[in-house]
Amino acid sequence: MSVDLAPQALDGSSSATAELDVVVVALGDLDVAAYDRYVHQHPDVTPYHASAWLFAVERAYGHPGKVVLAMADGQFRGVLPLVWVQRPLMAPVLSSLPFCDLAGPLADSPDVSLKLIAAARDLAWQQRAGRLEVRQSQPSVASSPGAGGTVPAGTKVRMLAPLPASSEALFAGFKSKLRSQIRKAEKNGLAVSVCDRDSAIDQFYPVFARNMHRLGSPVHSKGWFQSLKSAYGSQLRVGLVTLNEVPVGAGIVLVLGDRACIPWASTLAEYNRLAPNMLLYWALLANVCDAGCRQFDFGRSTVDEGTYRFKRQWGAEPHRLLWQAWYPDDRDQVSQQSETPGSPGLAARLRPVIERVWQRLPLPLANWIGPRVRKYITL
Repeated sequence: MSVDLAPQALDGSSSATAELDVVVVALGDLDVAAYDRYVHQHPDVTPYHASAWLFAVERAYGHPGKVVLAMADGQFRGVLPLVWVQRPLMAPVLSSLPFCDLAGPLADSPDVSLKLIAAARDLAWQQRAGRLEVRQSQPSVASSPGAGGTVPAGTKVRMLAPLPASSEALFAGFKSKLRSQIRKAEKNGLAVSVCDRDSAIDQFYPVFARNMHRLGSPVHSKGWFQSLKSAYGSQLRVGLVTLNEVPVGAGIVLVLGDRACIPWASTLAEYNRLAPNMLLYWALLANVCDAGCRQFDFGRSTVDEGTYRFKRQWGAEPHRLLWQAWYPDDRDQVSQQSETPGSPGLAARLRPVIERVWQRLPLPLANWIGPRVRKYITL
């Protein structure tokens, strides 16, 4: 696919007219170094855009990665990472990207982004996909109409916090109530550490798996996290909160340049009275802040619900999520992942029933079945 256009630099300025080639490349044929150089310098990059995510998905679950590339004059002008999720007895899904909140296209201009998505749609229909998913984020917005904002309660948003130059400055900027909650966790006898050792996955996983079982949700395989650790290396860090050397809280952060995100964090419910979550988040924030990160992505939350308020207290602001799905009949469905009260879909009505059934499964059985189901759920 080739078109003529005047490519724009990331600052919006025009460059000389050039022919733009848009091609789809399998992960095994990708110039990984050039791809990572391009995404690392893009202002909208997330840690999920790194090629490491694609390699981890393929290694852990066997879902092949692909990248739509826009090239001009031998240089990258845009990229769209994709994963082909083949599901048993169902049409496959082409996703950017599975198992995370967002990825979507990175490009020199909005026009190039549209061409990347158009090429992905062509690929999806040629390969008989059931749908194409593209998950992106919008600029920061206020969270409630009463405060002059535009995002109503119930909307799914991405929570982003700026980070100062040091953890000392970060702690000093917290409100006194938050500082006292962190100190309370320490006084309760909890200890915390952050490391990038491979063995930390062994300590993280039991806490995570128990928490997922409590929530009634199928758990990722341990191999998924081991694959992520292998792919991201020292850019994946594990926070562990312990009581008498027994892990009671655990979380994972991914780092890319000056950006950090926390895809997973869990605590054991019976210890929540000791506030392990406060100590866990503080330790992870302090670690990445002192490592040079200047933005922390707390992940997806629902406006005005508990996790949303928890993240706001750390200084995070909402950014509306734009999740798009295209279907074979050319239907364009745009969702901010908000559920309309009073008119839930079938999946929303069934979810509480499924969760209750899952919670009643013995933990070893849930941990055996969970990964065999979770690998096909792109959320």
